[in-house]
Amino acid sequence: MKRLFDVVVSLAVLLLVWPALLVLIVLIRFKLGSPVFFTQVRPGLHGKPFRMVKFRTMTDEKDHAGNLLPDDVRLTRFGQLLRSTSLDELPELWNVLKGEMSLVGPRPLLMEYLPLYSAEQARRHEVRPGITGWAQVNGRNAISWEEKFALDVWYVEHQSIWLDIKILCLTIKKVLIRDGISAEGQATAERFRGSK
Repeated sequence: MKRLFDVVVSLAVLLLVWPALLVLIVLIRFKLGSPVFFTQVRPGLHGKPFRMVKFRTMTDEKDHAGNLLPDDVRLTRFGQLLRSTSLDELPELWNVLKGEMSLVGPRPLLMEYLPLYSAEQARRHEVRPGITGWAQVNGRNAISWEEKFALDVWYVEHQSIWLDIKILCLTIKKVLIRDGISAEGQATAERFRGSK
């Protein structure tokens, strides 16, 4: 039922917004350069790696040694707009159609975090990762990693189609009011270094 829901809703959204996607592709190419898409290997169901795709939101500016500049320097005003409206997440609908992600589930984080999780935190990988999730509608990047993971595990234990619909509705509200986009003092979110 959840998989059918994911496919039907993803297809419907893509059919509705494809003209906007084309406009975004042109704007990103013009304002941020190429490539338009940002792809990165992330852990999926049971930690299995997959390549997540998003719209690019940062420049590739580097220092004299060839290292990328900090996120807050490379994140332009246009990139901030894409993130605050969650438009950068739209390409992930392709990951949903491929069965690598779900509309709702714990957000797919970095592969390097896998060995840092406690046994309880690692339960977030018992379901497909999502474009949005219970943690995203209860604080997003404005809450601690421990709080996020606790909310992720709560979702794993209580998931249902009705909860997914509730989370999707709450996500729309959060996007409209642009709540919890970044952690305090951070361009995005502080890196996870393991629970104390």
